[in-house]
Amino acid sequence: MVVMHEIFNKAREIEQSGNGLYGKDFLLTWEKELNDLRLVLSVADILMQMRSKGLSPRVFDSGLAVSNFRDKSTRTRFSFASACNLLGLAVQDLDEEKSQLSHGETSRETAVMVSFLTDFIGIRDDIFLGEGNRYMREVASALDESFSAGILPLRPGIVNLQCDMDHPTQSLADLMHLEKEFGSLEALRGKKIVMSWAYSPSYGKPLSVPQGVTSIMTRLGMNVVLAHPEGYGLIPEIVKMASENARDSGGTFSISNSMEDAVRDADIVYPKSWAPYQIMERRTAMLKAGDSKALEDLEKECLNENSRHVDWEYGLRTKSLTAGRNALYMHCLPADISGVSCSRGEVSGEVFEYSRLDTYRQAGYKPYIIAAMMLCNRFASPSEMLSNILEKDKSRISQL
Repeated sequence: MVVMHEIFNKAREIEQSGNGLYGKDFLLTWEKELNDLRLVLSVADILMQMRSKGLSPRVFDSGLAVSNFRDKSTRTRFSFASACNLLGLAVQDLDEEKSQLSHGETSRETAVMVSFLTDFIGIRDDIFLGEGNRYMREVASALDESFSAGILPLRPGIVNLQCDMDHPTQSLADLMHLEKEFGSLEALRGKKIVMSWAYSPSYGKPLSVPQGVTSIMTRLGMNVVLAHPEGYGLIPEIVKMASENARDSGGTFSISNSMEDAVRDADIVYPKSWAPYQIMERRTAMLKAGDSKALEDLEKECLNENSRHVDWEYGLRTKSLTAGRNALYMHCLPADISGVSCSRGEVSGEVFEYSRLDTYRQAGYKPYIIAAMMLCNRFASPSEMLSNILEKDKSRISQL
């Protein structure tokens, strides 16, 4: 219990300057103060410790959480469901094909109809560039209106489970992984992390993970390198923000068009494929127009361009250039693994197998991050609420 009380004390110290997440949606990581991100990490750590000791952190006796996934998902979908269950909420998937949305009902109307007894809505909408985060704010506006009018007894909180701009739950799970690996957030200052594009035999992967990683790591005084072939850039405004973050935090931010140059002496390497910003703009216009022929042609064009960069694979030779020849490998999963899930991919089979359990550990923080986001939204002092539960010493499993 000593370690847990230390974490509670740390969370209380953070809360002394206020909980800026209380009653607020979590839509973009860079909209949140660094202190509030630290609070999410501390609360997530408390929840993880409680779970490991068999204690129940159920703060809700009843209530619903709506899961609205507009794109495929494994880790985030199950992480959201696990987080809700951990806190005592039931989960209901909003299947748009089975709802009146498929018959023309507006998203504004649907948002209210699913929210009468709902505490949280988790949304993934990462397909359309310029649309995903906008959709989340449209849902938020509809909830604000109905709550103000007294139609909804409670204004559900919204959690961004990935949009076209950011993937907050992934970025914070990544940060929690780094905090555990290096001992503290302070220990990350001066460490070199490379967010690198890597070859994939598919196209159209969202920009949100590299944008989320570069935007948050540059706030911590880290030396961040964004690596990609020419023409594979991210949203310009977010790249500019990362550069400004690094300047303000005392870290550095640079862009390299060579994976080998980028990873030299790196402490952390995150090789992940994404589609170029300009391609995602064109793809979005075609998707909106329902132009399947144009989409087919664009896919061929992009796969042909990707094939020019098959050497952008993180393998044993590339890894040997990193700090101590053994940089921490990170990936949000699923990775394109050469010789395993595809013939050529983002990472060699040997390197991935060496780090495979680490990537599972990295993914395992996400349910706690999501639960912490929800607790910080609903309670002014989540650590005090959890401390009260800890004192009750309620076991997760009934003792017969």
